Amino acid sequence: MQDLPHRYTVAALSRAEGEITLESARLPSLASAAPAEFGGPGDRWSPETLLVAAVADCFALTFRAIARASKLEWVSLRCEVEGTLDRVDRVMQFTSFQVRAALRVPPGSDAARARSLLEKAEKSCLITNSLKGASHLEASVELAG
Repeated sequence: MQDLPHRYTVAALSRAEGEITLESARLPSLASAAPAEFGGPGDRWSPETLLVAAVADCFALTFRAIARASKLEWVSLRCEVEGTLDRVDRVMQFTSFQVRAALRVPPGSDAARARSLLEKAEKSCLITNSLKGASHLEASVELAG
């Protein structure tokens, strides 16, 4: 890991109408538009879906690092996140993130230990730690086989 602080730069290119193009060095461009809930087409990534995706991605990457450091063997992880956008004191904001993590581990694994590492990942995710909305984890561990 590089020394802190880290800086991330993204450019949003827009015209008066149509999609937004998001660019960052060494990454493919990404088309963005308002979600259907805000009158957009609903067929592109939006700021809202990107934020919720960042929570899911960060959780998965954080769990991967924690599992590696803890020498936990695992088969797969599916992390589904539902972000709730609401109005609070006349300001729209995400009020919560429901994180549903389904982990598959090899037969004979310690399911309680695996669950504990999922909980540690939820507490350690830098994205949810940077947001106002509370994060709530629903974790399940299934033995593969």
